[in-house]
Amino acid sequence: MTMIQTKPTLLSGILQSTASESRAFQIVWTFFRALVGLLMIHNGFSKLADVQGFANGVVSFIGFPYPRFFTYCAAYAEIVSSILLALGLFTRLNALTLLFTMLTAVSFHLKKDGWQIPPLETASLYAMWFGFFLVNGGGLFSLDTAIARWLRKS
Repeated sequence: MTMIQTKPTLLSGILQSTASESRAFQIVWTFFRALVGLLMIHNGFSKLADVQGFANGVVSFIGFPYPRFFTYCAAYAEIVSSILLALGLFTRLNALTLLFTMLTAVSFHLKKDGWQIPPLETASLYAMWFGFFLVNGGGLFSLDTAIARWLRKS
């Protein structure tokens, strides 16, 4: 009897996390994914609390056109992508979105404050975490992994 092997789809490839056999590592991975996602949400809400102030003080300073529009884009990207990252749903896509917002924050702080560590520190640490999840996915205990398993079965 011949086994039929199916070719992995693009979606299942995107959803599949980097493999690690260690359950303890996967639990820590899940904890940090949820923690980083949940901690990031307040950044989006703080932008919505003062849209014009953020638009004038940050977005215009960076040089983006339509500062109010980009303020709303950043705020909602940070809120929605952070929630989905915490859940482990479309982790890589959301990590990419959040990484872009943090790289923009890093460039803002470099332009405004130079190489002063305190303003760069938080945005840089978030950027590193989002880079990790972009490369490695959501981990074993994520909705991505559950969906990828379901896709393989069907």
